[in-house]
Amino acid sequence: MIGIGVVGYGYWGPNLVRNFAETPGARLVGVCDSRLDRLNLVQKRFPGVQTFLQFADMLANPDIDAVAIATPVHLHFVLTQQALNAGKHVLVEKPLSFSSVEAAQLIDLAAKKKLVLMVDHTFIYTGAVKKIRELVSSGDLGEFLYYDSVRVNLGLFQHDVNVLWDLAVHDLSILDFILPERATAVSATGMGHVPGKPENMAYMTLYFASNILAHIHVNWLSPVKVRQTLIGGSKKMIVYDDLMPSEKIKVYDRGITLKQNPQEEEVHKLLVSYRSGDMWSPKLDETEALKAEAAEFVRCIRNGATPENDGEAGLRIVKILEAASQSLLKRGQPVEIK
Repeated sequence: MIGIGVVGYGYWGPNLVRNFAETPGARLVGVCDSRLDRLNLVQKRFPGVQTFLQFADMLANPDIDAVAIATPVHLHFVLTQQALNAGKHVLVEKPLSFSSVEAAQLIDLAAKKKLVLMVDHTFIYTGAVKKIRELVSSGDLGEFLYYDSVRVNLGLFQHDVNVLWDLAVHDLSILDFILPERATAVSATGMGHVPGKPENMAYMTLYFASNILAHIHVNWLSPVKVRQTLIGGSKKMIVYDDLMPSEKIKVYDRGITLKQNPQEEEVHKLLVSYRSGDMWSPKLDETEALKAEAAEFVRCIRNGATPENDGEAGLRIVKILEAASQSLLKRGQPVEIK
């Protein structure tokens, strides 16, 4: 059995605790949090689980083989570094760290210690995103043209990161998962409307070497919650609505066909015809994403395997966010992704 310790029992931590408590091959050993009232909740629901006020005490426990970190972003680097140095495998909430330099240090440390470093990009474990990847890789969509996402809601305002680092991470991890091609540049604009808080709404555009374009709209100050993505292909198109209780993905056999007028050679004489075929909603794996991710974390530890959402995937996304932050300061000027 793989002994698991969870750090942070605030917003996301309870979900990690519940899933690891139910994951075959894993044993939930302990939970760490700086607030005693939260630890009291853990003891009431999981009476056999140890609780810790100090992270160092958790790391000193020999029964804990791996830790899951669900803390504010500014603590991700130092806690992950401490855990790896203590010989523990790590699953850390997104984003991996505040900077690509820190992320690279964590990757090198995990490799040196021969430990699994996994970033909690939960969406790539959903049935919907796995099906989208299947449709993209099989060629059913044809040439991938665009990704257009709206991810907005009212709250939760973060104090240490802006809305791009909080919400856009989800779309960046999805793009990293479904596309073999990586973005080369990014532009971003945004605004903060709450004094003393970072940007609460933003627009990000990703540029690729091919003619793919990705656009992401994120907002903490929306009157409604929206989680909708449009994916365009030359053959078919997808509408992905994560808030739908069923039929989260709808595939449309719709698009355009370009035909050149045989009497004309000029490009501007191309005739556009519209194709409108069937719509279908594929059956999806309904396993809870975090449950699947927890099981994959345990499997990788047991087998020495590398997860899809490893440290390198986390680093790629941090690099995009760094470039986007630079673009924000330049009022949308595109910045190359290094």
